[in-house]
Amino acid sequence: MSARCVMVLGTTSGAGKSWLATALCRWYARQGLKVAPFKAQNMSNNARVVAGGEIGSAQYFQALAAGAQPDVRMNPLLLKPEKDTASQVVLLGQVDEELSRMAWRGRSASVWPVLARALDDLRADHDVVVIEGAGSPAEINLHDSDVVNMRVARHAGARCLLVTDIDRGGAFAHLYGTWALLLEEERALIRGFVLNKFRGDPSLLAPAPQKLLELTGIPVVGTLPMLRQHGLPEEDGVFDMSTTQGAGAADDAGRAFSDWRNGNTGRNAAVLTIAVIAYPRISNLDEFQPLRNVPGVRLIWARTPADCIGADCLILPGSKHTSSDLAWLRTQGLDATVMAHAAQGRPVLGICGGLQMLGATLVDPHGIDGDAPGLGLLALATVFEPAKTVLRTSAAWSALDGPWAALSGIVVEGYEIHHGQTRPLPGLARDIAHEAPAVREVMSGDLAWQNHSGNVLGCYLHGLFENPAVLRALFGATAPTLETVFDSLADFLGRHLPARVLHDLAS
Repeated sequence: MSARCVMVLGTTSGAGKSWLATALCRWYARQGLKVAPFKAQNMSNNARVVAGGEIGSAQYFQALAAGAQPDVRMNPLLLKPEKDTASQVVLLGQVDEELSRMAWRGRSASVWPVLARALDDLRADHDVVVIEGAGSPAEINLHDSDVVNMRVARHAGARCLLVTDIDRGGAFAHLYGTWALLLEEERALIRGFVLNKFRGDPSLLAPAPQKLLELTGIPVVGTLPMLRQHGLPEEDGVFDMSTTQGAGAADDAGRAFSDWRNGNTGRNAAVLTIAVIAYPRISNLDEFQPLRNVPGVRLIWARTPADCIGADCLILPGSKHTSSDLAWLRTQGLDATVMAHAAQGRPVLGICGGLQMLGATLVDPHGIDGDAPGLGLLALATVFEPAKTVLRTSAAWSALDGPWAALSGIVVEGYEIHHGQTRPLPGLARDIAHEAPAVREVMSGDLAWQNHSGNVLGCYLHGLFENPAVLRALFGATAPTLETVFDSLADFLGRHLPARVLHDLAS
């Protein structure tokens, strides 16, 4: 078996590569084909734990859409930015310290054989491999060291779609300019142009598609309407800073938190506002996508204290560099916001790096992340260790108090990705609400702790809100399942890209 390769390239980041690749994975899988995703190199702090280590979240979801078991071959090189000029390099699922120290342009010769072998292995096991590019293939300053775009396309003999975001304007210039900057042999791999995020009357596009065909010999094979709230996390870790709200309302929306907020009087169709602190090195933000889809829940990405005004719950998410993000939190004045929110007895949740920030201290004897005082809302100390914890985890909440009590006894599935190990420090930190140095373990295995008053909760487990039981307990509602999302994407693709085109790409 040697799979056909269908590749999705983009004129820019955010053009729509990730969701289109996901839709193609499900569309081909529904034709009875054995499908796998592939992205040679991904730069993202959104990662998932799979067999062999960790990969970018986009390829994890693409594998699920394809009905395939996610594995490290699907994203063999993952770059996780820690600073503006430095990234942790993950090769075949594992951190590679030598590659992490190597200059950007010097890595390609070292990693290319590994990337090519991973793709070849996938091709040997599948009928179709759906490949996603990165950024733009016309970044000519990077062409000589390219390991993710046209070098991959040439190696695989891939049949490529070039997608552009027409909502930004200049779409036809983007398509033509990208094509013009490719080598002749690379242009020959482009089978069609795709206009994404179109709003308006398609007849107004004429005569541009025909003129583009005359200039390039490549047809516009599809015009995809603007698709809002498609249900997938934002691609490549890019998030919309605007406020989002779940469509519709549920009778018991926000049940647990709104009952607490309203003195247990309850309020139908409540709109619950959740603010996720969006620090510069935020990681695994894709795990909050279900909150965007829950009826009656309004999700805010907060970068200033003003963004948190009116929030019912604050979440401190994961961080790729906890100490520097904690310093940023203080510079922004958000530390005082979190402390005040907790002092008022309002719910605060810290996940992974956010849990570490809620503790009393960060200790770094090995130069992994940096020493720093924590916020002191949980009597915990975190010590950073060279060994990285990367595993999938199933655990049960024990009895919880306060606004989180509805989670008591629920078994949750999730994953851990962290360097720090956290332990209680009784008496070192004080519970702001009750002036008591208390912290209580609420999930076995050093995974989660709660303060004395019950409103501050910290947990190492990513993916909490991807558990339907958690959404039902907290909000009395659920988000669409991933299977529903994948099928909807494939249906959408089938309506706007001719089946003949899709079959030809994979034949």
